[in-house]
Amino acid sequence: MAIRIAMVAGEASGDLLASHLIRAIRHKIPDAEFFGIGGPKMQAEGFDVRWPCERLAVHGYVDALKRYRELSGIRRTLLKQVKAERPDAFIGVDAPDFNLWLERKIRGAGMPAIHFVSPSIWAWRGGRIKGIARAVSHMLCLFPFEPALYEQAGIPVTYVGHPLADTFPLQPDREHARELLGLPAAGRVIALLPGSRQSEVRNLAPTYIETAKLLLERHPEVSFVVPLATRETRQLFAEALCAAQAEELPIRMLFGHAVEAMTAADVVLVASGTASLEAALLKRPMVISYRIGKWQYRLMKRMAYLPWVGLPNILCNETVVPELLQDEATPPALADALERWLGDPEGCAQLAQRFDALHRQLRQNTAEKAAAAILPYLNRTPEWNPSRQPA
Repeated sequence: MAIRIAMVAGEASGDLLASHLIRAIRHKIPDAEFFGIGGPKMQAEGFDVRWPCERLAVHGYVDALKRYRELSGIRRTLLKQVKAERPDAFIGVDAPDFNLWLERKIRGAGMPAIHFVSPSIWAWRGGRIKGIARAVSHMLCLFPFEPALYEQAGIPVTYVGHPLADTFPLQPDREHARELLGLPAAGRVIALLPGSRQSEVRNLAPTYIETAKLLLERHPEVSFVVPLATRETRQLFAEALCAAQAEELPIRMLFGHAVEAMTAADVVLVASGTASLEAALLKRPMVISYRIGKWQYRLMKRMAYLPWVGLPNILCNETVVPELLQDEATPPALADALERWLGDPEGCAQLAQRFDALHRQLRQNTAEKAAAAILPYLNRTPEWNPSRQPA
């Protein structure tokens, strides 16, 4: 019989990560079979999609509560299928709120449960590690500081690097990016990335537009690019431009092309999240900003462990780029912070060197390394080691 692996990936990022992992495992075990919850990229690799990963997407606490019964039903049905079909292993890709419960049940039923992408226990809710210890047979971490946290808790762990570091070139080509986007080779370009979710764009777009106005007053030659992930977020930004009577600003909205926009830019204004890591891998100076509901911000700030929210600062373990959050994220403050980068070529060059070192540290051939860590749990492979199996 063929090796069979159940998997759950949430959202588009998990679908991409899981598709690379499937390909890497198949390189070692060509007839391996995969099923569970996934997206189109996983399906293109031959994954049997029982539910599309879009069904797991929730937007905030309220949406999660509204959809709890639906999501719980999907999870319990999948658990029944896994118990009945007895795959050789289960791999949960990110989506910890959905996957950790499932992993605990599957591991309790005698099957290996591997979690790919560590929850942010280093940022907040560190008490989850006790539940993780009960749930997972092995944790696969994207960041180099994470394994020590799991080793202290006695959880088998492997650092596999970050997949973006594998796919992004060490030396980004700004000229090509500008040519691709139809931007002038000379002149200053600022990329504005207000986030991928509608709530993020709704909160940040007016502030970003006012910031652009201030910068244009100081630097009449500057232009702006705004990559937006969906039609809905593009419409929200267009409405914010209209409300601010700023339709004449030299702002070019893009449908996607966030990486190209950041590559082409001299400096980036970015909502905290994965986009800030992308900007770092592209060696771009940036200002990180974020704004959420007042009470939600107070709650998260009370529960946070680190002085930073941006991945570049967290990974460098110091403030290498400014973070202006919540009430500090005003147009004048953001404009001043962006302007400092524009006037500091030496500082930009030093930052690029720091980000190059970070890029090399994160570049680990993630999919291959993750596959190598998973193979010992597949008890019909040459690499099988019984001592690695869950009790």
